[in-house]
Amino acid sequence: MDDAVAVVLFVVVTAYAVFGGADFGAGFWDLVAGGTERGARPRALIDHSIGPVWEANHVWLVFALVVLWTGFPEAFASITLTLFVPLTLVALGIVLRGSSFAFRKSLFRTSERRVFGAVFALSSVIVPYCMGAVAGAIASGRVPAGGRAGDPWSSWVNPTSIVGGLLAVASVAFLAAVYLVWDARRLEDGLMVEYFRRRAIAAAVVAGVVAFVGIFVLRADSRYVFDGFTSRALPLVVLSAVCGVGSLVLLARRANRGARVAAIGAVAAVIWGWGVAQWPYILPTSLKVSAAAAPSASLTMLVAVFGVAAVIILPSLARLYVLDQRDLLPEEGT
Repeated sequence: MDDAVAVVLFVVVTAYAVFGGADFGAGFWDLVAGGTERGARPRALIDHSIGPVWEANHVWLVFALVVLWTGFPEAFASITLTLFVPLTLVALGIVLRGSSFAFRKSLFRTSERRVFGAVFALSSVIVPYCMGAVAGAIASGRVPAGGRAGDPWSSWVNPTSIVGGLLAVASVAFLAAVYLVWDARRLEDGLMVEYFRRRAIAAAVVAGVVAFVGIFVLRADSRYVFDGFTSRALPLVVLSAVCGVGSLVLLARRANRGARVAAIGAVAAVIWGWGVAQWPYILPTSLKVSAAAAPSASLTMLVAVFGVAAVIILPSLARLYVLDQRDLLPEEGT
């Protein structure tokens, strides 16, 4: 049962990266769009694309925290005690990002819109970076077992965490650009299709470079996970690389639908590769999944709740995404 709950956890984390991550990536492109006049058109597309769904996407984060807390309480305690600084920045960034996004749309003064826009954009970069740093801290074994606190700074300010943070930012920027290419095409805005297509290709190249550098960083700083990536998780590493290259080729050929699927596959394969690489540990190499798991009754109830949620919530989210893609939501004026 503990294995099933661990799989559920990684499914939810993957969903948050694929859906919520793209929202953060859109904020990155908002940040680098340029001044008020120059950036008006891409920012309008970004607002149109993420406006109907950004709040719903946080369902995945809430569920991931509940699964980790309920299913693996010892690991949850160790992670939150050790990494309270980046996790606090994540929570603060999510709150500031959401409120700034909402306020920016309701203000008329250019100066006020700039302030809230800057907070929205900067928070959109800080949050994925800190999440990637947290993943790096766990992967490099800097979170101790036993519900104890590790070093509050070196645990997430280290080579593996830095690479993890940069890779997270590059990955969500890549995802967002690919999604925005599709949305611009759907809205028949050829200029924005090319604008975000070029940026998607650039972000994919940057993510590939960071991932390549990460090989050497993991080898020196996170040996157990490195060994896992080069053995049992190698098929997923290859799959991620193939999907990433495939997405680049499809973007170059302007096959936007296929590029979106390949981009999702590239990011999802990296996350699953991380999970397989550090298996059977939830905190390499001090705490195994089986040792960290809650009592079997709690795990059984958690799996049952996940099943109910899948029946109730997943169709609702799917309906939301379908209506959004068909321009049938009130926020889009149809």
